[in-house]
Amino acid sequence: MPQTVLIVDDDPVHRRLMQGVCERAGYFVATAPDGQHAIDLLRSSEGASVGVMLLDLMMPNMSGLETLEELRRFREDLPVIVLTGKGSIDTVVEAMQAGANDFFVKPASPERVIVSLKQVLEVKTLRGEVRRLRMKNDGTMNFSDLIGDSPALKAVAKMGERAATSNIPILITGESGTGKEMIARAIQGESDRAGQSFVTVNCGALPENLVESVLFGHEKGAFTGAVGKHAGKFQEANGGTIFLDEVGELPLEAQVKLLRVLQEGEVDPVGAKKPVKVDVRVISATNRNLEEEVRAGRFREDLFYRLNVFPIETPPLRARREDVPALIKHFIEHYNASEGRKVRGMQHQVMEVLTAYDWPGNVRQLENTVFRAVVLSDGVWLTPNDFPMLSAQFEAAGVTDVPPPHEDDAFEMEETFETPPVHDTMQEDEPVGYQPSEAVHLLDQEGHLRNLAEIERDLIAMAIEKYDGQMSEVARRLGIGRSTLYRKVQEQGIEVKRAS
Repeated sequence: MPQTVLIVDDDPVHRRLMQGVCERAGYFVATAPDGQHAIDLLRSSEGASVGVMLLDLMMPNMSGLETLEELRRFREDLPVIVLTGKGSIDTVVEAMQAGANDFFVKPASPERVIVSLKQVLEVKTLRGEVRRLRMKNDGTMNFSDLIGDSPALKAVAKMGERAATSNIPILITGESGTGKEMIARAIQGESDRAGQSFVTVNCGALPENLVESVLFGHEKGAFTGAVGKHAGKFQEANGGTIFLDEVGELPLEAQVKLLRVLQEGEVDPVGAKKPVKVDVRVISATNRNLEEEVRAGRFREDLFYRLNVFPIETPPLRARREDVPALIKHFIEHYNASEGRKVRGMQHQVMEVLTAYDWPGNVRQLENTVFRAVVLSDGVWLTPNDFPMLSAQFEAAGVTDVPPPHEDDAFEMEETFETPPVHDTMQEDEPVGYQPSEAVHLLDQEGHLRNLAEIERDLIAMAIEKYDGQMSEVARRLGIGRSTLYRKVQEQGIEVKRAS
């Protein structure tokens, strides 16, 4: 995925050289002239987009080592590659002991810089996956770990945080694939049962003749094949949380026993002489309308009211389309790590089609679709060719003939769904004293609207003049990708002059 590289160097020439290398490799770039400006930037809201730092060791005021020491106090996970003109063994050892991830001596070849960036970012992704898996296994996930920032997801998180403060039974409803289990895990992680056992039971997958045994346990000899004593899922979850997925699939006989667990806090193992006390937080989920199931006689009314004390409805993905880019980014990183792939993102046109799609299978369908695309991809950018199951959607949007890019020109592809780059903390947004040669007129001399292509050509030409031919900045200001900008410049014969 494109990442923002923060280049910290007091030498403006070397800073510009490193910026050019990183931008040509497809990375967004932020720069800082010294350690203090870098620390201030990283502590700001813009600092969250920085994925790796290139840090000069020899700087006035705050040295590179002092910057690294301060950084580790609040961004321990940020990869740092140190640069220096002094390549002694002592310098290398000191930098590595301070937490640097890699080291090279200036001037370094562009190939050496790019290889180092790729390696440290791959390691960062792997560490992130390990952290997520550890939190999931330890029962310490919380709502900040959910992917997305849409109002619909925030509303769910707000309800879940309130529910987590007590042991109230929770019923999570919503379509299949909306992430009901993730909500349940986040509730546990926010509660006083965080770190305790979290037991998931898919009620729809239990054989009808074994439901009671699986849920509540059995004694040795309780039935044919019961060669030993078995603790049920409720006893496994003692002290923690049990998540009853698709609870509407439970047969009526098991519903009676489940009601007793909720009322009395004890289970009756099959063949046992007395009940067993359990301390379990019950979170249920269903994609069925349980009120209709009650009216049809397929679900007990008293159990429904016991489970539905605190209902939470998860929104379908089509109701939170703004979360699609973040979810895709997360899934690409996940499958890059698990499958050993190096997909960096996708073209802007592809993202627009995926965001507009309704995703009837919700997040689960999106994840599986991205998984397949990552495996199918022959390049570093996903194209419509990698989504054969959505060919009709791409055809309808007119995005069917985008060729798969190659590694050598990947940096020229459309910018994807990353956070926009932050910029040099010492630079102004616009050149001082600049005055455009002319305004972009919408009307011709007769008062009629001008041709759109003519207006676009004038706007691009003015932007190139305004920003001294810095094409990355021009593209960012116009809100288009660099490849689109270069194509339009060539097609319309626009002259590009850079400031000397």
